[in-house]
Amino acid sequence: MDREQAVARLETLVDRVERETMPVPVREVWAFGDVALGLDPVDRLDVYITKDVIMGGDTEAAADFAAEYGVKGVGTSVRAEWAEAHPDRVRASDNGYAAPEKCLAAELVADDEPIHLEVCNASFEDNVRQRLKGALARDAYEEVLDPRGVCLWVDGTRDEEAFDRLREASLAMPTLPAALGMLGADEDVANEAADVLKRQRAEQEGASVRGDMV
Repeated sequence: MDREQAVARLETLVDRVERETMPVPVREVWAFGDVALGLDPVDRLDVYITKDVIMGGDTEAAADFAAEYGVKGVGTSVRAEWAEAHPDRVRASDNGYAAPEKCLAAELVADDEPIHLEVCNASFEDNVRQRLKGALARDAYEEVLDPRGVCLWVDGTRDEEAFDRLREASLAMPTLPAALGMLGADEDVANEAADVLKRQRAEQEGASVRGDMV
């Protein structure tokens, strides 16, 4: 998609998070990767969502939904009112429990869209550091999260300037190895991690999603 389309798609996504009931409470929406770098066209749109846990929960709704649809955790992992309104969008993990990240992807992204969604309970900046720390410890560079991001929406407040700067491609961003180096990665490791992420990205098609807990 071209840059204007990519930014417009981000605006639509934030509009929905603002106005509609999501599967889980959302605290932050970030854009990272190609769109933050000023590329045009944008091959894939990378979006990061910080979610909050559901406080209290609804065990009765969980039991009812599990009995009818065979998915556990509705009312605790994802909102019962959302699941009851959109049972076709409820997605489960391998253990049969409602998966917040998959439910958010089903709600916000069409299967054929070139959009990657990252969902975590931690803020973007905190998760970038946690993911890099874990990746360096295990030589698992495919787990690195590109730190070059921009916050679009947080706690109900939209950053219109951020959208304008994305549209104008006026954000100054370092190369990925340089960005990882600023976070403490050695030069050789940073270069290797960047190569791994580039290969991984080239293999992605359509919509994709990853969920994390920190």
